[in-house]
Amino acid sequence: MSSTTISGKPAAPAVPSDHIDPKKAIAFVAMVFGMFMAILDIQIVSASLAEIQAGLSASSDEISWVQTSYLIAEVIMIPLSGFLGRLLSTRVLFTISAAGFTAASILCATASNIDQMIVYRAIQGFIGGGMIPSVFAAAFTIFPPSKRSIVSPIIGLVATLAPTIGPTVGGYLSHAFSWHWLFLVNVIPGIIVAFAAWNLIDFDKGDKSLFSKFDWWGLAGMGAFLGSLEYVLEEGPRNDWLQDSTIFFFAIVLVIGALLFFYRAFTAEEPIVDLRAFKNLNFAFGSVFSFIMGVGLYGLTYLYPLYLGRIRGYDALMIGEALFVSGLAMFMTAPVAGFLSNRMDPRLMMMIGFIGFAAGTWTMTGLTADWDFYELLLPQILRGCSLMLCMVPINNLALGTLPLSRLKNASGLFNLTRNLGGAVGLAVINTILTDRGVKHYAQLSEKVRWGNPEAENLMASMAKNFQSRGIDGSSAALSRISGMVHQQASLMSFMDVFYILTMLFATLALFAVLMRKPAPAASGGGGGGH
Repeated sequence: MSSTTISGKPAAPAVPSDHIDPKKAIAFVAMVFGMFMAILDIQIVSASLAEIQAGLSASSDEISWVQTSYLIAEVIMIPLSGFLGRLLSTRVLFTISAAGFTAASILCATASNIDQMIVYRAIQGFIGGGMIPSVFAAAFTIFPPSKRSIVSPIIGLVATLAPTIGPTVGGYLSHAFSWHWLFLVNVIPGIIVAFAAWNLIDFDKGDKSLFSKFDWWGLAGMGAFLGSLEYVLEEGPRNDWLQDSTIFFFAIVLVIGALLFFYRAFTAEEPIVDLRAFKNLNFAFGSVFSFIMGVGLYGLTYLYPLYLGRIRGYDALMIGEALFVSGLAMFMTAPVAGFLSNRMDPRLMMMIGFIGFAAGTWTMTGLTADWDFYELLLPQILRGCSLMLCMVPINNLALGTLPLSRLKNASGLFNLTRNLGGAVGLAVINTILTDRGVKHYAQLSEKVRWGNPEAENLMASMAKNFQSRGIDGSSAALSRISGMVHQQASLMSFMDVFYILTMLFATLALFAVLMRKPAPAASGGGGGGH
């Protein structure tokens, strides 16, 4: 091609299509670090709630809101961030989010009672939620397709590694220092990220004219819908679902909010969330897969610590030490996933990942009360490797075929599906654990009763053993047997959950073939069109 223009003047030197501006690359690294902090804080307190509860003199019902308030606020901000990014620009939104998240972290560390902590955590979740989708949108906007084998594993690793190592990091910090450091650890990195974001991000410009078209009714509907949904899913398993008057009320708010939100999404001039991205078949399927990955990601991050705490009696630090393997497996698999993403059909990568995930959960169906680090080693490795093999192609397939103009909204929706998958998954898992635990206990109790020779012999042997130590033999033996039955019933309910997860991921592997492979020559934004 000629190096002169039609007018005969020399043309500017051509920039290679795969060239990356170093300034943009550094800005992207800062954004990734900000996203890591925001996602890490979802789970960092999960292994240390007992320490926070003691420090704030909170009840067992109140302390769960340290998690719930963060999740409710974040799940509202994530889809809203697409509109705010177009209104303010990525630079302004990300800087405000990073600075606000840092300030809220300081407030959380200084909370003196549970009410303050709940409010500060909600602020932290809402403001921090603006950082997460911005990174996904930036990755597919500023990097050419030839660099996606590097960029996609990075954002996939952060999105999955952060919640996975959250309990490990949190357990270490609260054990080595105090629970205040769960939040203070964000301060210096947060200041650096905010400073870097303001000085380095220049991917786009804000469109202030959008403010006059801001859909306040749509925002109210979305807040009521997603906030109530998160509340119902969090509190439902603990409070018998709609039998509880508060949950019933929020279920009604949920329905009304959903109707208002979807009505405004299809009728407003500039809807808060643009749902047109779902017309893209790959994005629609990718979002479904992202939802299921949320079930696997957050569900297993919850199940493993629950087993180790409830059955094995581990404390926060011991749980963290036992579960670091998944994070290590993800870290080691990330470059492999990036390498394969350029050389293997992404649908085949997803199938391998889903099958690996199913194999890991299938291994857990043989769970016993004696399982420890070595028994959990293979399931954790399979989980960590499979998460990365799934996340990289899902990100590429879902967002890689969209036009630039849809990326900001679409990345918010895409991240929302993963978080909602986690919320729905946890609600279903808790419900199954409770219901199946009760059922298994009833069935086992039928076998451990008078008239059963084995049960009577065990009872007599235990009673004799306790009496030899000067303890009321019959009562102590009865209590011990009841505890054994409870533990076995709990174990069987865990096995039921792992079996259901196995079926879920094995089925998902079959559906991976329904996605279309994106054209290799897609433009920087994935679809190219505005």
